[in-house]
Amino acid sequence: MSATLEALSQNLQEHLGDRVKSLKVVLGEVTIEVDAADYLSVMQTLRDEPQLSFDELIDLCGVDYSTYAHVGRQGPRYAAVTHLLSVARNWRLRVRCFAADDDFPSVPSVTSIWNCADWFEREAFDLFGIVFPGHEDLRRILTDYGFIGHPFRKDFPISGYVEMRYDPEQQRVIYQPVTIEPREVTPRIVREATYGDVDHA
Repeated sequence: MSATLEALSQNLQEHLGDRVKSLKVVLGEVTIEVDAADYLSVMQTLRDEPQLSFDELIDLCGVDYSTYAHVGRQGPRYAAVTHLLSVARNWRLRVRCFAADDDFPSVPSVTSIWNCADWFEREAFDLFGIVFPGHEDLRRILTDYGFIGHPFRKDFPISGYVEMRYDPEQQRVIYQPVTIEPREVTPRIVREATYGDVDHA
């Protein structure tokens, strides 16, 4: 482990203490996991503590771990994963927070700490169905207003549930059950022996 990663790990343990459920250093990156109950206080400390100074939120996304790495995992299914940057100290951190309830996944909003989290949290809500209490305008951002379900969940059907089209008789867009027949797409990997041969043409 590099001196920078070791210093960051020590500072995290010193200032966050028992609020960190796990701390891992893999492939030169530090990841900590925290409970939803401690999430906001941890994030506030990460930004405000001078020895940490994570002043920039780079990314926040949802993750569905139900079939993670093709084997699944024990425990909660949904998590919010945040990537932070300290410009002053030139180090990065990944923070993972699992939602306690799979039926209604919920993780506190960090928009009061980093307002740039606004659209990131809306995306995680839209695509994974993770709710962020404290977010002032939590609504869909990528799918249509009438969309049903959350398309990045592992159990969401590839072709979706409904399709939309313009109906000239009603002169409006309508929704109807999906009529697309599933098909298998097999790439063409066997070609003629003379394929691409200029002399043969």
